[in-house]
Amino acid sequence: MALTNATNNGRAVRLAARSNTLSSPTAGLAPSYLQANLIVLPRQYATDFRLLCARNPVPCPLLAESDRPGSFNELKSYIRHPSSSSPVTVASDIDLRTDAPKYRIYKDGTLAGEAADIVDAWQPENHVGFLIGCSYSFDDALSAAGLTPRYVAQGFNVPMYRTTVPLCPAGVFVGGTVVVSMRPYRSSDITKVRDITRAFVTTHGEPIAWGWEAVSRLGIADVGKPEWGDVPLTADGKRVFGCQDTKEEDDYVPVFWGCGVTPQEAVMRANLTGTVMGHAPGHMIVLDVQDRDVFPEVRG
Repeated sequence: MALTNATNNGRAVRLAARSNTLSSPTAGLAPSYLQANLIVLPRQYATDFRLLCARNPVPCPLLAESDRPGSFNELKSYIRHPSSSSPVTVASDIDLRTDAPKYRIYKDGTLAGEAADIVDAWQPENHVGFLIGCSYSFDDALSAAGLTPRYVAQGFNVPMYRTTVPLCPAGVFVGGTVVVSMRPYRSSDITKVRDITRAFVTTHGEPIAWGWEAVSRLGIADVGKPEWGDVPLTADGKRVFGCQDTKEEDDYVPVFWGCGVTPQEAVMRANLTGTVMGHAPGHMIVLDVQDRDVFPEVRG
């Protein structure tokens, strides 16, 4: 679904998802509005998950959570106003059960399927929802600087990869590894890309690695075969980026950021009992917070 400029804001995207008129990835929607990954856990794992986020702030930046177990529409915000340090309300009208375009449901640590909403699976007084920062949040700032991410321009989902970089463990969450997203950029643009995204500290910030040597260093087997999202293509959209004959394509190299799919990967590794839920990769919950509200330096 393509939203009009007049309604292209966080609430409009959430309402479209809630009414099931939006089922596609949210990349490029509601420019300048922060987007968030979702993970929903039984309450007994909430304390360990908060600690996981605190110990791994780059791939797991915690934005907000249910203000009490079972709450899906009242959230405690961890986003702070830059001048007063007071909490910033993430959304005035939000339902964690319906406001992502697509969800994933896990049963006892195993992916059980995808759904348009998680109303029936949500357990009152038990489930706790957590919103994690998403790198889609800085794509508009990159575009404003003439550095539109290729997957946005091509209308695809960002490619995401499982790495061998270990997460710092927290309680039941052991054995997890960092998940990264990738955007190709020319080597000459990397400094500018780093400078632009660095300010977005609660949505993964600047890249953690770049260049072809970073692929093996992160433990990624093949840039052309992401575990989540769409296969990256060259600028002409005809070849897979990262294949042997494209590695010198106008000096483009892969650039990697921390990714909010990391918590879902951690849940899979932890083999938690009960029902766990999250957004389908690329299908975010869009908030009412704009980047200028919390990162004033990115807009000058």
